[in-house]
Amino acid sequence: MFPYLSNTAVRGITIFMSFQNAFIGSLVADAVAMPVHWYYNRNALDSDYGDFDHFMNPKNPHPDSILWRSKYQPIGEKDDILHDQAKHWGKRGVHYHQFLKAGENTLNLKLACELYRTIIKHGEFNSEVWLNRYAEVMLTPGWHKDTYAEEYHRAFFTNYARGKKLSNCGIEDIHIGGLSLVPALLAGLEAIDKTADDYLFESTQILIQGTHTHPATLGAAQDLTRILIALNERAEIRSILQNLRLSNVPLHSIRTWENMPDRKVVGETLSTACYLPESFTASLYFAWKYFDDFSLAVLANAKAGGDNCHRGVVVGSIVGMQTGIPQKWVKELHSMEELRCDSK
Repeated sequence: MFPYLSNTAVRGITIFMSFQNAFIGSLVADAVAMPVHWYYNRNALDSDYGDFDHFMNPKNPHPDSILWRSKYQPIGEKDDILHDQAKHWGKRGVHYHQFLKAGENTLNLKLACELYRTIIKHGEFNSEVWLNRYAEVMLTPGWHKDTYAEEYHRAFFTNYARGKKLSNCGIEDIHIGGLSLVPALLAGLEAIDKTADDYLFESTQILIQGTHTHPATLGAAQDLTRILIALNERAEIRSILQNLRLSNVPLHSIRTWENMPDRKVVGETLSTACYLPESFTASLYFAWKYFDDFSLAVLANAKAGGDNCHRGVVVGSIVGMQTGIPQKWVKELHSMEELRCDSK
């Protein structure tokens, strides 16, 4: 028995191989935000969860849940990805992650763990192998406990049920959730010692295009890859953002926003919603402001509400890669047990 991830602890900070740090950071940030995911009423968020600094269980009712006006009706066995969770759709107040526990990850990050394991077990990233594994786990009852599955999952499997090949089932989705697997991909490739820059960019493109065909999603994924590669070369977050000149990222504004309250920046100046490129800019704002403190970064992102889980992938991977991950988060992160090559 041996874990995928080896680590050491220095002054309470867990230090992994560099892309491993990014991946674990994304998992922690997602789990921190999970209970307050898609809260758009920040007064309700504060009332329900207070000024938290730890993993928490989600609570019903969720005041901003849209499941009451959402429908999910699979057309066959090849697109039944919610299984017994489908019965909760069409009801008011249902939390998107109601059956998860403190420290557990949402569906996209559970898939990230599966991608990581798949790369290591096969000794490579192969799109066909991954899409087959994606379909296998999503169509297995009980594999996940999430009540909500994003639109891109539902559309992907509807296409599959209608007879399309898995490689042709992606849609033009422009949500930041499309970046959820990028840190896992880079960490998996690092673990098998395949880290040439060109190969990382090519693999990112192939991965994203399997499910998301919109250029904005691919562009943001490549930008995240560029940032993480630069961090891997020991550059610092602020110098990276200054030097890379990322498209659609107003660095001058981010510098100005640094002195403003987080909820004024993300929630008033920028939307808290999931749409790219604004959600990516919001993520980089948190990474810029809290570049030297992982816990402050992921907590500030979570407390801003909206699509904080998927913004958290960007925030947690960038800041976690530079600073390391405090052990208090790693110890209570359920996914750590899943990242083992001796488990199925």
